[in-house]
Amino acid sequence: METIQVLFITAAFLLGFAIAWIWRTVTVFKIKKELKSTKGYLESERLMKETLNRENLMIHQQRVLSEEELNKKLKDAEALNKFLDESILLLQQSNEETEALLQAGQPVIHELKKKLIEANNTIARFKALQSVK
Repeated sequence: METIQVLFITAAFLLGFAIAWIWRTVTVFKIKKELKSTKGYLESERLMKETLNRENLMIHQQRVLSEEELNKKLKDAEALNKFLDESILLLQQSNEETEALLQAGQPVIHELKKKLIEANNTIARFKALQSVK
């Protein structure tokens, strides 16, 4: 009878060991599968990070280039404004000198010139009103 008990105990021990071994093997395979999945996820995240870094670098370079271009355009516009201001001052000075000469020497021609300028301004206003309508 003791041999039967020993056999049952041995069989139970072997059956328990086999069940534990199968359970451990299934758990190890699940863990390996999750590890492989996690490695794939980390690799995809690393690739996305590299892609974003490259895109950020390209955008930064484009921003720097556009800033340089806009700064150049700004300098050109400032130079043009300065030139136009100087030209306007010279033109005003010339007009004042011409007006003084005309008024001093020939007041009739001066008055006709003023009326011509006013007529041209009136014509320009009418043309502007017609183009708006």
